[in-house]
Amino acid sequence: MKFHVNRDVFSEAVSFVVKLLPQRNPQPILAGVLIEANGDGSLALSAFDYEASARTTIEATVDEPGTILVHGRLLSDIASRLPNQPIQISTEDDGNIALTCGSASFALASMPVEEYPAIPEVTGESGLVPGDDFATAISQVAFAASRDDVTPVLTGVQLEVSGTGLSLVATDRYRVALRDIPWDGSQQEATALVPARTLQEVGKTFSHGGNISIAFSGSGDREIIAFTAGNKTVTSLLIKGNFPPVRRLFPAQTEHYAVVSTADLAEAVRRVSLVLDRSAPLRFTFSTSQVTMDASGGDQARASESVDAHLTGGDEVTLGLNPQYLLEALGAVKSEFVRVTFTSSDNANKLSPILITSQTSVDQAGQDSFKYLLQPNLLLR
Repeated sequence: MKFHVNRDVFSEAVSFVVKLLPQRNPQPILAGVLIEANGDGSLALSAFDYEASARTTIEATVDEPGTILVHGRLLSDIASRLPNQPIQISTEDDGNIALTCGSASFALASMPVEEYPAIPEVTGESGLVPGDDFATAISQVAFAASRDDVTPVLTGVQLEVSGTGLSLVATDRYRVALRDIPWDGSQQEATALVPARTLQEVGKTFSHGGNISIAFSGSGDREIIAFTAGNKTVTSLLIKGNFPPVRRLFPAQTEHYAVVSTADLAEAVRRVSLVLDRSAPLRFTFSTSQVTMDASGGDQARASESVDAHLTGGDEVTLGLNPQYLLEALGAVKSEFVRVTFTSSDNANKLSPILITSQTSVDQAGQDSFKYLLQPNLLLR
């Protein structure tokens, strides 16, 4: 095998396919990147670890078609540091892989192609979503997924197709994030529980790729979902299990709420929470014209700060919130103001969650469908 390829194009392609590979893989063969040089002048690069795969096709000058398997992260590191000249890669008589670029040359060990698993093929029904909307929705939802593998279904983001809409939902039991975006496709009803880490990489990679095609395929224990934009495709094995019915937790009535500047509230929360002990809640008091934050930490450290707020529909409210969970919600709102709605519960012994949504101005609700439900913490009196 022998081919020549543009340095920047090749480096970007290798970087893309290795992003989804785990830093430490129990099977060394899965650390490889499969490179297929075809006689039509195309170069296909793939990576797969049995759960997620990435594949892209680029143009190259192929002198001798063939297939090689080489350590992915090492190849990515080398390609990103090569001089700005064409790259030549070829196989040697001793089985090694020779890479040259200008005056730089490398000899890389080849890995056994025949031992590499087949890259998943997706043949199911698909639909289209706007790339920028999908990337924004992922950034607004995926962070709320659990990072604890003890409950695998909570480490994913639930994708739900219904008619002309696609919903993204995530929860870790203490909060729920939800966002709806348009869906255009033959698939009218579908659900897929996708690992949050994989979905976040999809969002970063395809954020400026125009429309993204999403396809559902497979059955049983090998159900997969595929995301394609341009010359790039990412597939992911779905998480098995029943995602909790969290939609019913969102309140129908939202008449008691406060509107606050998103940036001002976030900055104040960061400052006041500096004195808090780890995992301790921050006390919030929402009154007619302001929200006051109070914190008490170790060594008798205390902090307090107030931010302008507009309270509507009810009396003053005092509650405790996890400051980090709140900050992540404020970062996801994507609007100048934020609405904090105080919900009611039928259980008098249980604190009611707050609902966070975007707000264009003090008087006008936001245009997107982002919703974030956060459970308050018990405050020590």
